[in-house]
Formats: sequence, structure tokens, C-alpha cells
Amino acid sequence: MTNSAGKLTQLAIAVAILGVSAHRAHADLNSVLATMDAAAARFHTAQANFTWTMFNSVVNEGDKQTGTIYFRRSSKNTEMAADIVTPEKKQVIFSGGKIQLYQPKLDTVDVYDASAHREEFETFLVLGFGSSGDEMRKSFDVKYDGEEKVGGTDTSKLELTPKSDKIREQFSQIVLWIDPKMGISVQQKLIQPNGDYRLAEYSAIRLDQKIPEKVFKLKTSPTTKTINH
Repeated sequence: MTNSAGKLTQLAIAVAILGVSAHRAHADLNSVLATMDAAAARFHTAQANFTWTMFNSVVNEGDKQTGTIYFRRSSKNTEMAADIVTPEKKQVIFSGGKIQLYQPKLDTVDVYDASAHREEFETFLVLGFGSSGDEMRKSFDVKYDGEEKVGGTDTSKLELTPKSDKIREQFSQIVLWIDPKMGISVQQKLIQPNGDYRLAEYSAIRLDQKIPEKVFKLKTSPTTKTINH
């Protein structure tokens, strides 16, 4: 075999391998998204412990918050509640197109009207928690990036690039680690254009269990001041 013939054969083999790899990645992506579709179809509630860490790209350090997060979905609405425990207690509720942040230390409730961007906000809110693969593809270009173990769980890693210019101004890329058995995200990385990112880690995930109504109500005091933004 001549050198040129040998090189052509090697090139053909390389192209074939790349083609198989691309086909496999496409098949794996479709499989993960199908699992998410099935999970979304039966999704009603979710509860999980979380660790949220905001990393600064310059100093390579992060501010960490821990607590418990809750989701519930009715036929029309999605609600979220987060009880932040450390470093200081806070309560966040998204319901009825409004975001409420209660800070007991300041004895204030900040209320933000998100109704004008409700659909957009809910997309981020349920990203990996009750969102379907079909919904995800409408808002993001989705790439399968292999398998990775997170906290002892085998996960499928997905890279999401927002299709909207407006959203890309906030997050240039989002990475999800999906538990293929549950169709739920166990870890999320939201990357800002400047390189800063927020890492969200979830554990003790419980699906479709009854969540007390009080979880979605602020635990304010008689002297709490409400500030509308």
C-alpha cells in the first residue's frame, strides 16, 4: 500500500469513527430528552436540599447558600419556594407572577413583578425540574456531553446555549447534569458572559410528595416592611 493510499484509508477510518460518535451522541441526547419528557408529563411536585455557590472568575472564590427548595405545578402555574438556611435565613417564593424575598434579619419583604416575563422566568425556574426535553429545545441549543458521576450518581451532561440574545446577555451557557433514571437535574451550572457562574447542587430529591401549603407562604412578623419594585 502506498503512503497516499494509507493516508486515505486512515482518513476514511477517522471520518467513520467521527460519524459513529456523532450518531451515538445524537442518540444519547434523544434518549435523555425523552426521559425528561416522560418525567415532565408526570411531574407535580419536587423537594430537594440545595447548595448554591456563586463563583467569581477573578478571585476563584464562591459565596455559598444552603437550604431546601420546593416546586409544585398545577394545570396552569408553576410555583417555587426556597428556604435558605445558611449563611443567613431567607425565604424566596415565586407564585402568581411575583417573586418575594423575605429577609428576617432586615424584617423586609422585597416584591418583584415578573408577570411581564413570566414564561421566560418559569423556563429557568423549572430547568431540570419538571421541564421537558421538547420545551428545552425551544429555548436552547442542546448538546450531549457524555456521562459524569455527580455525588455518586451517574448522570448525563447537557450543554445548553440560549437561543435568545436577551437571555445570552445574562447566561452565555448552562450545563445540566441529569439523572437518567428520574429525568431530573442533580446539578446545574449557569455561566455568565464575564465568566462568573452559579453552581447549584441538589440532593435528597423527592418527587410527587405532598408539600404543606405553609411552605408557599412567607413567615413574616407583624412589623415586616414590604417593598415593591
